[in-house]
Amino acid sequence: MSHAIHYNLSTLSEMDIYLFKQGSHAKLYEKFGAHTMEHKGKKGVHFAVWAPNAKSVSVRGDFNDYVTDAHPLQLRSDDSGIWEGFIEGVEEGLTYKYHIVSQFHNIVHEKSDPFAFYSEKPSNSASRVWSLDGYDWEDKAWMKERYQHNAHDAPVSVYEMHLGSWKRKVEEDNRYLTYRELAVELVEYLKEMNYTHVEFMPLTEYPFFGSWGYQVVGYFSATARFGEPEDLMYLIDVLHQNDIGVIMDWVPSHFAVDMHGLINFDGTALYEHEDPRQGFHPEWGSIIFNYGRNEVKSFLISSAMFWLDKYHIDGIRVDAVASMLHLDYAREEGEWIPNEFGGNENLEAVEFLRKLNESVYEQFPDIMMIAEESTAWPMVTRPTSIGGLGFGFKWNMGWMHDSLKYMSFDPIHRAHHHHQLTFSLWYAFDEQFMLPLSHDEVVHMKGSLINKMPGDINQKFANLRAMYAYMMSHPGKKLLFMGGEFAQYAEWNFEKSLDWHLLENPRHAKLQKMLSDLNGIYRKERALHQYDEKHKGFEWIDDGDYEHNCISFMRKSDDPNETVYILCNFADETRELYTVGVPYAGKYKEIFNSQSAYYEGWNIGNTGAITAKKESMHGRDYSITLTLPPLGVLYLKRVVEN
Repeated sequence: MSHAIHYNLSTLSEMDIYLFKQGSHAKLYEKFGAHTMEHKGKKGVHFAVWAPNAKSVSVRGDFNDYVTDAHPLQLRSDDSGIWEGFIEGVEEGLTYKYHIVSQFHNIVHEKSDPFAFYSEKPSNSASRVWSLDGYDWEDKAWMKERYQHNAHDAPVSVYEMHLGSWKRKVEEDNRYLTYRELAVELVEYLKEMNYTHVEFMPLTEYPFFGSWGYQVVGYFSATARFGEPEDLMYLIDVLHQNDIGVIMDWVPSHFAVDMHGLINFDGTALYEHEDPRQGFHPEWGSIIFNYGRNEVKSFLISSAMFWLDKYHIDGIRVDAVASMLHLDYAREEGEWIPNEFGGNENLEAVEFLRKLNESVYEQFPDIMMIAEESTAWPMVTRPTSIGGLGFGFKWNMGWMHDSLKYMSFDPIHRAHHHHQLTFSLWYAFDEQFMLPLSHDEVVHMKGSLINKMPGDINQKFANLRAMYAYMMSHPGKKLLFMGGEFAQYAEWNFEKSLDWHLLENPRHAKLQKMLSDLNGIYRKERALHQYDEKHKGFEWIDDGDYEHNCISFMRKSDDPNETVYILCNFADETRELYTVGVPYAGKYKEIFNSQSAYYEGWNIGNTGAITAKKESMHGRDYSITLTLPPLGVLYLKRVVEN
């Protein structure tokens, strides 16, 4: 078969080049990389790669026995630094790499394609020629209504997971499930658990499995570990058909040091900074993007757009935003370079993030852009037009740290740490928050969630049930990492399946059932989600009862009859005849009790309705007196007569 190469063909227009160099091109994946096409009656592949400091670039692959100089690309005559060529007879599925000789010291690199849609399964590292146009999506109903599922007044409860360790086939050499197998088992599980969304830890191709996907080489390539690109599309499609949204972790903050990736791409620091004080990440041993280079901005914005466009992803959780915003992140004095004003803010990263959010929201206004931002950087979720970063949501790391710290104390000491329970409500409406109990909290010797809880086994489970019930009633969207829903004892291990056998124990099985029920209540009760980000959706009843380790508050919708009353007792003793103020006369009834025997709790609570008395309390005209179970959380609703 002929493999002649032609140079009088380009996928890139003058406008493409202009937008690429301006940092505004949002769909480079349609132009760069390997694209199957027909030229003068001959089928083949057009290759385009950016390597402005290369002396020569050629394509090595299955089709030419990986000979280094059989198919040289041609540098465009403009100053774009793009090399192109059309090679006849190259077919889909064949592997290839770019052989790049640099102008500087004749450095030679064998690089995978930064725009490849598919790659060899690691540890192999070649790119594959692949077209993504063959999949026939069947999620039109979901896509049409998606804005309702992702809205700020919608219930959003996210199950965060790592595809390679959710469930393993132990009997088959401990292999992980494929995308297609997950389309059966995972979808069924998420429906049973009443989750609204699933968040996948990074699926972009990565060499080292132990990086969990956060050390990326292929920003347009779905990892081949679990199947072909169409298999991932099928998984997302089936999730959508079952009304489950899909969020994907995405890592524009740093990339892998592996030499077949972006590092030193054309013999120079092309995608990264040359100075290690700007270009090397000391905490993660990875390489930092140069956000001041317009072509890099176009590359990253196009990557985000690609997953939303080609894979129908519903939301992108942007990893490690704090490390992007701060020039001194994880650095000692003298190890970083201040900005032009002498500060530690990375002004180029700020501009990039704003442009990123503007670009994707303009194209897909019904998706979610979520920032993992761990500092007090202002206005992360405010519009760029008023100086914000333009994200839709921000992880509330402060709530997570304070709540887990409070729950770790023995109840006898909690009175001295009451502020850690209540402080989050001082800033709960400053941003549009998501409450995360993520993978980061159950690794690196931090212990599992159940083992963060104090006391004997019964107390540990009671504390964890109370923690979850408090979380599900606190303002903000919700996220829980896999394994937490049934109290896995061990820390998460990326090389092992979750400990599903624990569900043979009623404590674990009933906790899992409680999470399913809580998700159901959260979705059903508008008061628990309609005004998650507005003051009018929350009202304290009593935040000051530190002596009893108790708090009480209301969650409200635009209908007063829908108000849910939350009463939390984080002490290890029952509060008999406990009185709280309520705004209305009538009867109040438990709709949830974390200490119900149904959840293997201690069966302490209130059967039947509780009638409000015309006795003022907590600044309200009426009050109810009831039993608060130890280490327990109650949800009450007023009984409304038709």
